[in-house]
Amino acid sequence: MKTHVKALVVGGGAVGTGIAYHLARAGWDTMLLERDELTAGSTWHAAGLLPLFNMGYATGHIHDYSVKFYKSLEAETGLNPGFAVVGNLRMAQSAARMDEYMLYATTAETLGVPFEFLTPAQIAARYPLIRTDDLQGALFHPTDGYINPADVTQAMAKGARQLGCVIERRWQVDGYRWTGAEWIVSVTKMVERGGNLVRSEETAQIVAEHVVTATGNHAQRTAQMLGLKLPAIPVEHQFIVTEPDPALVEWRKTNGEHPVLRDADAKWYVREERGGWILGPYERGAPARFAYGVPDSFRADLFPLDLDRIEAEYMSMLHRLPSSETVGLKDDFNGPICYTPDGNPLVGPAPGLRNMWLAEGFSFGITAAGGTGHYLAQMMTEGEAEIDMAALDPRRFGPWITTEYAARKNEECYDHVYVLHHPDEERPACRPLRTAPAYDRQKARGAQFGCVNGWERPNYFGPVDAPDTFDHDTRSFRRGGWWEHAVAEAQAIRGGVGMIDATAFTKHIVRGPGATAFLDWFTCNKLPKVGRINLTYALTAQGTTRTEYTILRMSENEYYLISAGAWTAYDSDFLRKAAEDRMSDFGYVDIHDVTTQWGVFALAGPKSRDLLAAVIKDSDPATALCNKRFPWLSWRNIELGMCPVRAVRVAYTGELGWELHHPIEMQNYLFDLLMAAGAPLDLKLVGARAQNWLRQEKSYRAFGNELGRDATPLEADLPRFVDLGKDFHGKDAMQATGIRSTCVTLLVDGPKDADPWGREALYLGDTRVGRLTSGGYSVAFGKSIGMGYVRPDLAAPGTQLMVRMQRTLWPAEVVADSPYDPTNARIRQDG
Repeated sequence: MKTHVKALVVGGGAVGTGIAYHLARAGWDTMLLERDELTAGSTWHAAGLLPLFNMGYATGHIHDYSVKFYKSLEAETGLNPGFAVVGNLRMAQSAARMDEYMLYATTAETLGVPFEFLTPAQIAARYPLIRTDDLQGALFHPTDGYINPADVTQAMAKGARQLGCVIERRWQVDGYRWTGAEWIVSVTKMVERGGNLVRSEETAQIVAEHVVTATGNHAQRTAQMLGLKLPAIPVEHQFIVTEPDPALVEWRKTNGEHPVLRDADAKWYVREERGGWILGPYERGAPARFAYGVPDSFRADLFPLDLDRIEAEYMSMLHRLPSSETVGLKDDFNGPICYTPDGNPLVGPAPGLRNMWLAEGFSFGITAAGGTGHYLAQMMTEGEAEIDMAALDPRRFGPWITTEYAARKNEECYDHVYVLHHPDEERPACRPLRTAPAYDRQKARGAQFGCVNGWERPNYFGPVDAPDTFDHDTRSFRRGGWWEHAVAEAQAIRGGVGMIDATAFTKHIVRGPGATAFLDWFTCNKLPKVGRINLTYALTAQGTTRTEYTILRMSENEYYLISAGAWTAYDSDFLRKAAEDRMSDFGYVDIHDVTTQWGVFALAGPKSRDLLAAVIKDSDPATALCNKRFPWLSWRNIELGMCPVRAVRVAYTGELGWELHHPIEMQNYLFDLLMAAGAPLDLKLVGARAQNWLRQEKSYRAFGNELGRDATPLEADLPRFVDLGKDFHGKDAMQATGIRSTCVTLLVDGPKDADPWGREALYLGDTRVGRLTSGGYSVAFGKSIGMGYVRPDLAAPGTQLMVRMQRTLWPAEVVADSPYDPTNARIRQDG
């Protein structure tokens, strides 16, 4: 066995094998270790489906790459991966499900995934075994199908070997140690005794520059060895195989293989298997397993079947495929499949560790294996993937996540595989958990909460007597029941004053003798002077946007950084690693995550100064908030009643406003003070949805939407925040990249009952020329609004495009940045 490699991949399932293949193809000296046999984990009992349906942009790219890659394996390796391109028919029993498919189809368009919509009559004509009298229609993917999990894994393994990768079986990893330059991995040879795998006396150490863990159901053991908290825990998944169905056998005599069927409203998939059917339900009540590790005795094993748990799904299959009613059952499976709380795998750098890469938590591992290998290999060998992989980044989950939380959320995620995935979806399990002090006060005033990094954050304020905290009944793929409340909130900020709870913001203190030099190199804009603030970006090595910061300069070498609330662990890890890497250049930098120490209320609107003036304690309250003493883009320590506040003159809504950063233990006092002072001014509590609409009227880019690791700040059309007169991380790469596409704002003359969600395709005539990254409604213009990326030649204001919504192209006009108050007169107004 080799004892020194460039990259060591741990785990020989489909995902690990796909990663090893692509690292070897990139030219890295690679070795893969498997504790048992290849495919011995969840891969062996997977149904092998390749669902292209996905509303996530990164995950959609990964699945699309896999499907195309698997079709090329036989020519390269001589091994047939068992890919049956039979198509995938997603049936809909309700109009809402068809709305979901129409929204998904816009995402598919941006990826170039072919599809077609079918009516019930068309379904019946093509596939007469299906009962269609209670269907609304279906979405069909002709390039979809299923594959043999063992065969595709072995094909990738052979391809990896042909490229120089060494694959070693029956070696278990027992420990990792980082030397400061490489990993020393302790391994033990496993031997089979009495049907069990046991450790032998033979041990070894492997030195690897990089390690990738793709340990599947064993992710908790991996996490313990690395000192990490990973929310990747398996959930039971059952499927059953029937005897041959005579009607299917007869149909096959004159037709090709039957397509994969998905009746999402019945919560199952069905595919053909040797003349019979495989039924895979996603039922309620499937339990999480192995929350604290897989027993050594568990190998390619299964759990006892629980047919009572899937009775409803089985009966619905008989309803949908009447010919299956007389067919007996031939086989059954109940095995573990790993999940994460949001259903996306953990792919990318391990938090706090160097050259340790994670590929864990795959609930659709066969579909994702090829694409994960491709894009993770790009991240490792080139520094970044060509697509933004932030949605899969392991650091999207912070260290606050516990095993209990992960197990319960993973069970919910399994149960929600076929639940309607509204864009305004909020799932209830394990909530509330992270709450700011004013949570109960806001809830009593009708707050309907969303969840951001575990924090409860108001999405909007509905009726005070609303019984359901998670507002299931108001959700829609169109304008849901919450829409009118968000409109009223947006209008209140434009015409009066509103208050937004922004406590979830990520906040860091960066200080020390090296802080100024480090941040000057770390970010692309000028650093602010003491007492002032600046908006800036930290870039990747490829010059794309890694994260966005608002920087307050507290003193010569002390800064307060504010960034997106969803990315606290991500930003902390990035900041600390970057500072450590350049300590010899810049000196010592002290970094503290103070997110949970500071609450934030954002006051915005033309009456916001009047409200603050009523409660500020100052030697001259009349002038305390005027432009001379408190100009735009500055900060000051002030006192509001008895509460000390770090006030920041900025507003994400584009109105006169302040962010009020306050000691979190005083939040309830400050909330009550502001509510009382705001009552004469008709102060309105405002949620995140109205704020999202308002920031689009100002063309304010949002991290994770317009800003990400697949576009540079110049492509985001933000040259005013880039100081090309200084040296900064990623500068050369940013300039070399050029302008591949340009971020624009569009006003949309869309349908009367819907707005874009920010994933729709943009067209010029019949040519797809871009996609939206944000969408919503503009109270200022009385129509839909969106932001997105188009070809640079189409970015000029006045360009007439079309946006796809509900299968129809609607007029969309590119407008100048900041269509509302383009001169910022309202933000700068004096008092």
